[in-house]
Amino acid sequence: MDKLKFRQVHLDFHTSEAISDIGKSFSTENFQQMLQLGHVDSVTLFAKCWHGWSYYPSKISERHPGLSFDLLGEQIKAAHEIGVRTPIYMTIMPNTVYARKHPGWVKRNKDESLVGAPNFTVPGFYNFCFNTPYLKVVLDQLTEIISTYDADGLFLDGVSPTACYCQNCVASVLERGGNPLNEDIMLLFQEEIYLSYAKQVKEIIDQYKPGLPVFHNAGHVPLGDDDVIQTNTHLELESLPTGGWGYDHFPLSIRYHQNKAIECLGLTGRFHTGWGEFGGFKHPNALRYETSICLANGAKCSIGDQLHPNGKMDAFTYEQIGKVYAEVEEKEEWCVNVENIADVGLLGLEAVGVHKFSYVDYISHTSDLGALRILQECKILFNVIDCKEDFTRYKVLILPDHVLIGEELLQKLNEYIKQGGKILASGESGLSLDKSRFELDFGVRYLRENPYVPHYFKPHVPLKNLSDKTSYVIYSQGHKVEIIDAFELGHGEDPYFNRDAFKFCSHKHTPSSQNNSGPELVHGKDGIYIAWNVFSEYAEVGSLVQKETVEYALNILLGEEKTIETTLPAQGIVTLMHQKLNNRYVNHILYAVPVKRGEDIEIIEDITPLHGIDIKLRFDEKVSCVYLAPQMKKLEYKHEDGILCYTVPVVDCHQMVVVEI
Repeated sequence: MDKLKFRQVHLDFHTSEAISDIGKSFSTENFQQMLQLGHVDSVTLFAKCWHGWSYYPSKISERHPGLSFDLLGEQIKAAHEIGVRTPIYMTIMPNTVYARKHPGWVKRNKDESLVGAPNFTVPGFYNFCFNTPYLKVVLDQLTEIISTYDADGLFLDGVSPTACYCQNCVASVLERGGNPLNEDIMLLFQEEIYLSYAKQVKEIIDQYKPGLPVFHNAGHVPLGDDDVIQTNTHLELESLPTGGWGYDHFPLSIRYHQNKAIECLGLTGRFHTGWGEFGGFKHPNALRYETSICLANGAKCSIGDQLHPNGKMDAFTYEQIGKVYAEVEEKEEWCVNVENIADVGLLGLEAVGVHKFSYVDYISHTSDLGALRILQECKILFNVIDCKEDFTRYKVLILPDHVLIGEELLQKLNEYIKQGGKILASGESGLSLDKSRFELDFGVRYLRENPYVPHYFKPHVPLKNLSDKTSYVIYSQGHKVEIIDAFELGHGEDPYFNRDAFKFCSHKHTPSSQNNSGPELVHGKDGIYIAWNVFSEYAEVGSLVQKETVEYALNILLGEEKTIETTLPAQGIVTLMHQKLNNRYVNHILYAVPVKRGEDIEIIEDITPLHGIDIKLRFDEKVSCVYLAPQMKKLEYKHEDGILCYTVPVVDCHQMVVVEI
């Protein structure tokens, strides 16, 4: 099969049995016209929805009672006639129809409540356990679909190895001698069942349509779980910024997975909020930005839509999608076969297994988010990595807040440091597994957790926008260390006392005692250590001192080896991709500012064009040409002593600059 298409639509069709005349307004002409209006080159079509209804004449599962014809078959035929691919969607674990018939097959939480909707008295969906006869039903229907229809791929939804406490699973674990009350044991059992399911899916594909692309979706692709990731031929990173994921989730996820050389697409939605929203639309500029950030990070694009039960495609929706995808279409040739250039490797906490991953958590630990924001805002090129990564690819490794060092990781870090690599660690990162000592040489001895929360930090050097003449409040957990052989860049100050019911000052927290309480920012042999949870605090509080302390530390560690510098404002994003097969590099520059509307929704509406953005690249290769893409307008540039400089005249949401070598 060819690689993923750039301009995809994920056409949801979760439709209640209480609605009749399903697909009554479907027509080949309307379907084709809307796909063409939307510049769509691939549309994911529904075989079975979360309600449990099928949209074709299935012999395994019940067809929707309001549907009188083969809707799936007609959609595939219409799309293929105009050269549009048709991956087929099938829900896997959620199934309301079967849940009411076979309640004993539904997954259970530890308290015996149902997984999904808590019980049958509230509207919602119910997830099935594969340690029941339901798995055979799923595999039989999948076989029916693949053997009957000309699918261009499979999107298998609502499937993940989450714990189940149904009586089948409890009995199975007991038979193995395990303890069903141990969550780790139950999770491992479910992952085993999941991997068996995925293996059987592959066997069906190999039998009927070898090489057919397949993706198993759970709303988030875990960082670091290779066994689960490798059950997919590609990744569709579901990430609707207004639907609960936010604008941080996709950049964090793609910077890990694209680095793993697996083909990815970003799945957003046209909805103002999230899936299942009829009549909700975001501003077209939001879709422009969301597809652009996919391209800037080496991913293809998919936009979620929901088909009306009558089967007629909405013209306004595809006008909006078409405006966005017309831009994507012009940019595609500079966005294929790319590799991200990165100076820094961020050891993501989910990726290194520090925190247990939950499939219902759409974003990782706050320290990862804080690091992501700082790196993007400071325009530092990075990848999110795990412990299997080749560390020597990076000039600096960041260990954010909670990376304790075991024997295997220590050996790998020591080899990296021997070859000139540097570490930036914070909080308890760098400590031994028992938290008794530093395993890395930051020139300090670990003493204990700081008993004062909050405390204060006084830098010894002026930061970018902050002075060294005052101290700054630190709300997160700090740590006490003492100097052995390090250069002290800042010290801590304790408050007069911790705030409690009988001893407090003012409205928020106790002021600093202004007494030096020990080093807080130190530069030792192996790198720089920051003695508090700086990344978590930036994610949660966003105070300037957090970002500027990290930026100062990274500038010291990177020195003259920093690949890119730019005048792009903080909310702008910059990436540098290498198109090796085309002998060129592509510099992506994006700018938009999400704002909060309502209670918890970030939206993008106005995009203000930026003018005269200067770029400076550390670039040793010989340059033959620099131009704007897709405009094909040449730029003047200066390339001396390994430094390439050019000015981007205008950035309107997204601009690519191509450096030919």
